Amino acid sequence: MKNIVLLGGGYGNMRIMSRILPNALPEGYRLTLIDRMPFHGLKPEFYALAAGTKSDKDVRMSFPNDANINTVYGEINDINLDEQIISVGNSKVDYDELVIGLGCEDKYHNVPGADTHTHSIQTLSKARDTFHSISELPKGAKVAIVGAGLSGIELASELRESRADLEILLYDRGPRILRNFPEKLSNYISKWFSKHDVTVVPNSVIDKVEPGQIFNNGVPENVDLVVWTAGIQPVEVVRNLPIDINNNGRVILNQYHQIPTYPNVYVVGDCADLPHAPSAQLAELQGEQIADVMKKQWNNEPLPEKMPELKVQGFLGSLGDKQGFAYIMDRTVTGRLASILKSGVLWLYKYHNG
Repeated sequence: MKNIVLLGGGYGNMRIMSRILPNALPEGYRLTLIDRMPFHGLKPEFYALAAGTKSDKDVRMSFPNDANINTVYGEINDINLDEQIISVGNSKVDYDELVIGLGCEDKYHNVPGADTHTHSIQTLSKARDTFHSISELPKGAKVAIVGAGLSGIELASELRESRADLEILLYDRGPRILRNFPEKLSNYISKWFSKHDVTVVPNSVIDKVEPGQIFNNGVPENVDLVVWTAGIQPVEVVRNLPIDINNNGRVILNQYHQIPTYPNVYVVGDCADLPHAPSAQLAELQGEQIADVMKKQWNNEPLPEKMPELKVQGFLGSLGDKQGFAYIMDRTVTGRLASILKSGVLWLYKYHNG
């Protein structure tokens, strides 16, 4: 019996499972899913869990219920590519084909104190812990959010709607919000923050974090809690693999999403070196192609000389419950329509995944 092992139950591996189950898995194969959690987490919504506007059940889903799936729960300690063995806690799982979809963790850019004195929203457990810490803050407490990318923006806006009594600071490294996108988008978000009393601090360089203090360009600011959303990197167990990785720790792949020196190993999602920023949408597109490659190889069909381009359509973001922003196919959408679009995409994802 051959074993296909999927590491991580994120968006990429969820898409792979949906494409090979129940009918495409060949006879004589089994599928093993390994994850630390007993459910699929809707990671783009973890900001709402941390802010307190959504509960656990709103940001998670069950894994596919299929007799061909063997699920193993636990922390992955080691990936031995030569012996084709995964160490999970005190157990070992062997594989014939492997898909690494273990996602990312915070990248602290060597800022002293950032790893020990800040909170995170990178996993469901960490987002839950962040919520508990925020919920215990007294009226008038000051919350600093480091990083004004999509996660930081959505967290700041959602937290404002959840806790009108808090002072919220959003530290942005650039001169304006989402500086790589049209000014119309930046201006809309900035106006929302101004109207709702969220302070955006542009041109920020956070160079140290201490208990109760954050240092911006060397200048200390007293704060009660810091949430770090200023960068991600692949998880450590992937960064330490004896393979080629890029400067950001992501795995360099061939066009079939395989590790060139280990062609029976695929990498999907945040750990993969791809020509787009990591996102759930990108992981799904990549998962689709990996499933196609797998099925062709199982059927002894030739692989295409060139794989289709991964075309990301854009992104959607929330500003509280009723407003939003989007950049779709080079077009900017703001306001209630963007919020409805995002809610619709989330509903469709939940619907199509049971």
